[in-house]
Amino acid sequence: MTYSIGEFAEIVGVNKSTLRYYEMEGLLTPHRNENNLREYTDHDIGWVQFLLHLKNSGMTMTELKQYTQWRAMGDDTIPERLDLLEQRKHLVEQEIKALQQNLDILNRKIVFYHDQLTGNKYEFVLYLD
Repeated sequence: MTYSIGEFAEIVGVNKSTLRYYEMEGLLTPHRNENNLREYTDHDIGWVQFLLHLKNSGMTMTELKQYTQWRAMGDDTIPERLDLLEQRKHLVEQEIKALQQNLDILNRKIVFYHDQLTGNKYEFVLYLD
């Protein structure tokens, strides 16, 4: 099945200008029909969704381009792609850890304020031993 740029943009949840930008940057290469209109396939849906996950994980445009180039080169570049993904995974894990620490502090401060409102007065300690 094929999709127009408008249909495809709606399916993957981005606007048409984003798809055109991805095409201009070499991340996406839609087929063209006899009228030179872009046509996207179900295969393209999976690829763009994966790109969006990589982007949302913090990958830079440079890294996305590099990954896309390696992908186009075939299985010989699996080690490079794997290395890039493992590096990104490590960075995401560090971000998650930092966010979890922030969430823990927020939760403790919320409990502290609830205690203050109910008459249980004590001094808040930011970092516990």
